[in-house]
Amino acid sequence: MVFASLEFLTLFLPAFLALYVVSPARWRNGVLLFCSWFFYGWWSPAFLLLFIALTVWGWLGGVMIDRAPNARARGAWLAVFIAVNVATLCWYKYANIVVESLDSVLDLGHAGPIAWHRVVLPIGLSFIVLQSISYLVDVQRGTVSADRSVIRYGAYQGMFVHLIAGPIIRYAWVQRELISRTVDRDGFTAGARRLMVGMSMKVLVADTLAPVVDAIFSSHAPTLADAWLGCGFYTLQLFFDFAGYSAMAIGLGQMLGFRFPENFNHPYLADSIQDFWRRWHLSLSSWIRDYLYIPFGGNRHGEWKTCRNLLLTMAIAGLWHGGDSWNFLLWGSAHGVALIVARLWRRLAMPRVPRWLSHALTLLFVMLAWTLFRAVGFHAALAMYRGQFGLNGIGPSDATRVMLRPAHALAAALGVVCVLLPVWQARWASLADTAAGRLWQAAWPLAGFLLSYGLIAARGAVPFLYFQF
Repeated sequence: MVFASLEFLTLFLPAFLALYVVSPARWRNGVLLFCSWFFYGWWSPAFLLLFIALTVWGWLGGVMIDRAPNARARGAWLAVFIAVNVATLCWYKYANIVVESLDSVLDLGHAGPIAWHRVVLPIGLSFIVLQSISYLVDVQRGTVSADRSVIRYGAYQGMFVHLIAGPIIRYAWVQRELISRTVDRDGFTAGARRLMVGMSMKVLVADTLAPVVDAIFSSHAPTLADAWLGCGFYTLQLFFDFAGYSAMAIGLGQMLGFRFPENFNHPYLADSIQDFWRRWHLSLSSWIRDYLYIPFGGNRHGEWKTCRNLLLTMAIAGLWHGGDSWNFLLWGSAHGVALIVARLWRRLAMPRVPRWLSHALTLLFVMLAWTLFRAVGFHAALAMYRGQFGLNGIGPSDATRVMLRPAHALAAALGVVCVLLPVWQARWASLADTAAGRLWQAAWPLAGFLLSYGLIAARGAVPFLYFQF
C-alpha cells in the first residue's frame, strides 16, 4: 500500500482517521501503532514480524543503555544494539551484491557461481534502522531519556506517515507530542492541504515523467538529446517524487498532531555543493553529519583528516542508498570529492566564482551525479555518459520521438516552474493577502489532488522511488 493509491486514499486513510479522531487521547499511540503495523503488513506479513522485532529491540536497547551503571557499560550496550541493527541492514541490503561480486571473481577463474537465492529487501528497512540508531545514540549521549513505554516507542518507530521513505524522524523531535498532542481543525486543515500538494507533486510531475526516464535509461546507445532529456527529466522526477512523499508525510503528521521538520529547501537553487546538501533530504544530511561525520572527527583534526572524513561519510551515505549496484557508492564518493574540492578551493583562496556560474556548475554536477544514481549498473551509466558527451549522435532517437507526448512537456514545464517559484515568491507575497490570493491558495491544492486521484484511478499507483532504499 502506498500513499498515492486508491486503497490508501479510499479505504485505509478514512478508516484510520475516523478511528484516531474518536479515540481518547491516551489510546491514540496504540491506535497509531497497530494501524501502522497493519499498513506495513499489507505489503508483507512476514517482514512485519521483522519490523516488530526491530522495534522491540530498539526499545529494549534504550532501556538497557539508560539503566547501565556507568559510561563504559552504556557504550558497550550501545555497540551491541547498534551492531544487530547494522548487521540486519547489511544482510538484507548487501548480501546479493556481495555474492554477485564474488561470482564475477570466480568467473575469472572459471569456477562455478555460488548457489544463492536472492534476498528481498524489506521496504523502509534503511529508514527504520537509521531512526533506531539515532535513538540509541541519543539515549547514550543523554540527549533524550529512554522511553519506558513500548507502545509509545513503537508509535514513534512505526508511524506509517513516514515509515516507508522518511523523513528520518529523531525521537527528540516528537518526544513531547508522543506524550501529549492536540488534534485541531487548523492543524488538520493545514496538514490536509500539504498532503494534497505532495500528492500533486508525485502524480502530476514525477509519475508523468517516469515512463520517458525509464525508456531512455534502458537505451544501450542514447544520443546527446536523449541522454540530457532523460537526465533532466530524472532530475525533476526524483525531486518531485521524494519531496512529494515528504510533503505528504509532513501533512499526515500534522493532521495527527505531529510537527515534522521540512525535508527539502529548494535544493536545485543551491549555489554550491555544500549548499545543495544543506537543502536536499535534510533529515538524512543532518543525520550523517551528527552520527557519522562529527563522530569521525569532523573538521577538528586538520585539513587532511577533514577531507578524509568528508569522503568517508559521503561514501557511506551513498552505500546506504542501495545495495544492488556499486553505482551508489560511486555516487556518494563523487559528492565527497566535490565537497573536498569546494572546501580546498576556499582554503586556498582561489578566485571567487560568479554566483550565476556557481549555480549552473552546481546543478550540472548534481545532474551528472544523478545519472550514476539512476543507471541500473556501471555499464548503463557509462552508456548514458557517452550519450551526454555526444558520442552516440546528436538528435533525438526515433524511440524517444515516438514516446514523447504533450503531457510530458507539460509536466516538465510545471516542474521547472515549481522549482523556480521561490525566486519569484517575494514579488507575489502581497497577493496572498488579497481575497483572490487566499482563494487561489485554497483551491489549487484541491484541484491538483482531484486530478491526481483521477490519474491514479486511470493508470494505477506508481511506487515512490525511495521505497527501494
